[in-house]
Amino acid sequence: MKYKTIATPVTGEYRDRGSKFIAYAFPVGSEEEALERLAEVRRQHPKARHHCFAWRLGASGERFRANDDGEPSGTAGRPILGQIDRFGLTQIAVVVVRYFGGTLLGTSGLIQAYRGSTANALEQAEIVERIEEDFFLLTFDYALMSPLMTAVKKLGLRVVQQDFAEQARLQIALPSDESAALLHKLKAMIAGKREAELGEGEEVEGLEIGESGGSGGTG
Repeated sequence: MKYKTIATPVTGEYRDRGSKFIAYAFPVGSEEEALERLAEVRRQHPKARHHCFAWRLGASGERFRANDDGEPSGTAGRPILGQIDRFGLTQIAVVVVRYFGGTLLGTSGLIQAYRGSTANALEQAEIVERIEEDFFLLTFDYALMSPLMTAVKKLGLRVVQQDFAEQARLQIALPSDESAALLHKLKAMIAGKREAELGEGEEVEGLEIGESGGSGGTG
């Protein structure tokens, strides 16, 4: 399944009677990642009056959340989500920071401010079409580094994150309708076997493969 999201994080602004609204839009792959982005923005703006947000997740946009963070009910989270939907996006989180300017804006003013700041950010975004993906975390011994990286490159797999600390880890994204077959090919190549020689569900020594939270899709 294909869906639309933004290629990279973007920001937008809206000002009204002294209040400043800064919108941060992020491509995300999971609710956990959306919460991490929210925490980042809160750390970046600790003195802001409000950190309102909304996100929509899933290739068909079936999962969503909207939060007013202390603003009057329905004046922040829903307008943010409404702009996400107006642009036809999913796998995205938007956080809008408000610095209060001393003048109350009223319900309509707040709705327009949160709507306007979000729209300003999304209008600047590169919107891309992606394919629904499954995400896997490969944890492996360094002895497997060369055959594993060679296999990943030959199969054209998308690397999301990599961590080569005490233990090597690689997060990869696979098209959902091909993930089982690609994992089998990957394991066979790392083990130095033909696909037919590797049993169904057979493990490769020194390699662990687990499902992982995602981070977007592939174009």
